[in-house]
Amino acid sequence: MSEKDCEKLLELFDDYIEGIEDEETLRKELERLKEAVVDCDDPYELAHEIAHVYAHLDDVESGIELYRELAERRRNDPEEHATALYYLADAYDHFGMPEKALETYKALLELEEGLGNEKEIGLTLANMAIVRDELGDYGEALKLMERAREIFERIGDGRNLLISYLDLAHFHYELGNYDEAEAFLREIYKSPRDNEVEANAKLIEAEVWAGREDYRKAFLAIRDALLKALEDSDELFGLVFDTLTDFIEGLFNEGAYSVVADNVGIFAELFEDDTKYFFKAVGELARWKGGDEDAKGRFDDLYSRVENEELREILDGWRKPKLSLELRM
Repeated sequence: MSEKDCEKLLELFDDYIEGIEDEETLRKELERLKEAVVDCDDPYELAHEIAHVYAHLDDVESGIELYRELAERRRNDPEEHATALYYLADAYDHFGMPEKALETYKALLELEEGLGNEKEIGLTLANMAIVRDELGDYGEALKLMERAREIFERIGDGRNLLISYLDLAHFHYELGNYDEAEAFLREIYKSPRDNEVEANAKLIEAEVWAGREDYRKAFLAIRDALLKALEDSDELFGLVFDTLTDFIEGLFNEGAYSVVADNVGIFAELFEDDTKYFFKAVGELARWKGGDEDAKGRFDDLYSRVENEELREILDGWRKPKLSLELRM
């Protein structure tokens, strides 16, 4: 700590913190770490870890205070101050303070405009749009992202331009503007793109098809996204898989059992492991919930073949009866 070397401290952080058994000692050590971090050249990864430990202690404010101190210490260097403000805004957003995040992004935007860095201005506008989306202010999100898109297009930043198309398509979907959402997706599909961009585009396409109540096409779009994710990374696969299970759960909650039963089989064929049996089991569960009593036996057989505990937990949650409470006068 005396060397104030955040890279070394980050390497040692997990083992060091896990070795502390009582909260009082942990808080004292976190305070010592904070004193070292504020003077590091690259403090933000370690600040992130410290903030998460504070959040675990139900003390998010102490973690946020570290980011505020980092920003204050760098006020005399506009470039460093801009970086610190970005991480402060991101921390506010991450820890559930979107209004504070917006205030900080606005201050960052003014600073970036003074510096004249167009790419950073575009990224800040895009981040503000995302926070507006989280707050349900889709119209304002759309305006901010349009400004970001214009900048990315003007400076020739192809990847961020495609990402802005993704967000614009999603915002238009949220507003019920399905034709406009599809227009942005077409722009993405005709451009060179990577698996991550294409998978996310397919997920938004699925939203649009679901909004139009064309569930077959929605499932096919998610299947395309899953195929791209399988080619890419565990992180992208996890995102797409979680989106798919959320979609299926929503259909179960709406009682749309035949929709699930008729479509979920297209995912089973993508896998050789027990994930195949998971999707087959989902189909039989939907048939069972839809009134086919013979499907219970088929479900139980397939369930027994699913070894992955997380997949079993999903099935366990879905097969429980949906509880409803009625107010009685």
